[in-house]
Amino acid sequence: MRNCDEFNVTKADVEKIMDWKNSQKLDVEVPFKPARVILQDFTGVPLVVDLAAMRDAMKRLGGDPKKINPLCQVDLVIDHSIMVHHAKTLDALEKNQTIEFNDNKERFEFLKWGQGSFENLKIVPPGSGIVH
Repeated sequence: MRNCDEFNVTKADVEKIMDWKNSQKLDVEVPFKPARVILQDFTGVPLVVDLAAMRDAMKRLGGDPKKINPLCQVDLVIDHSIMVHHAKTLDALEKNQTIEFNDNKERFEFLKWGQGSFENLKIVPPGSGIVH
């Protein structure tokens, strides 16, 4: 109901949902527009690459590249990319994170650029969150 815009979601769509007792037995289609999408780095990094490629194409075609954005909030959680190089010492975590940031510097810079360039895209950095 909150997404009724008479374009993607119409009043008739809302009425189908509200009349679920009758419409549940019918073969009706209702639009799905999520409020938020959460991704982890395995699927989220290619998404940012695709968005960047679409912006490049839009620019080449003479359009406004800033029109290319996710339609709803996207939270991309960078998790589980750390590898263990050091263990059994008090500074092992710090050393492993330093190596991770050095190994993934270009990737993290690209993601930071994406967060600043695209509306509705938030990057949750390594060590701050996890998706399971």
